[in-house]
Amino acid sequence: MELLDALRSRHSVRVYTGEPIDEDTIREVIEAAILAPSSFNAQPWCFHVALGEARKRVGEVMALSTQYLEEYVDRLEPEQLDRAAEFYADLGGAPVVIAASVALTGDEDTDCNALLATGAAIENLLLRATDLGLGACSITAPHWVVDRLREIFDISDDRKLAALVLLGRSAEVPLMTERRHDVVTFLK
Repeated sequence: MELLDALRSRHSVRVYTGEPIDEDTIREVIEAAILAPSSFNAQPWCFHVALGEARKRVGEVMALSTQYLEEYVDRLEPEQLDRAAEFYADLGGAPVVIAASVALTGDEDTDCNALLATGAAIENLLLRATDLGLGACSITAPHWVVDRLREIFDISDDRKLAALVLLGRSAEVPLMTERRHDVVTFLK
């Protein structure tokens, strides 16, 4: 797949077939992630993969998030809220959940660079998943249950859980949304 095709094809998948993904394929998407740039080649990311029983425990913890969705009532339409609750209840049936953690130092600039680099790594992972015909979704807001997730993924106290990435075979037609084009200013 050409890069521009992958960029245009990538979308957040929220419903999966549940079909298992083999470990070699998971390693392949993570290999793409670790090719991302990072400040001074720090490579601050770490990927923690939940399969089988560990994946089930992640799903059970994420299902607890639904009780906090009322915080979004003012920002979401009722059908969006229902869809979000259904999604968090089972993470769309994704067979693989990958946690991305990042080492934080307490220095604002260094930590900002580490988080940006980890975001770039996640985008590489998402694009490689698209290239392989897989669906994926990055979730950056499991803050209600972050302590439980850190425990399941065995993330040490000196690391921050930056995001979860769901991976699997898509069982939905993508919801393609328009992209804003008013986001650039040219200065001459």
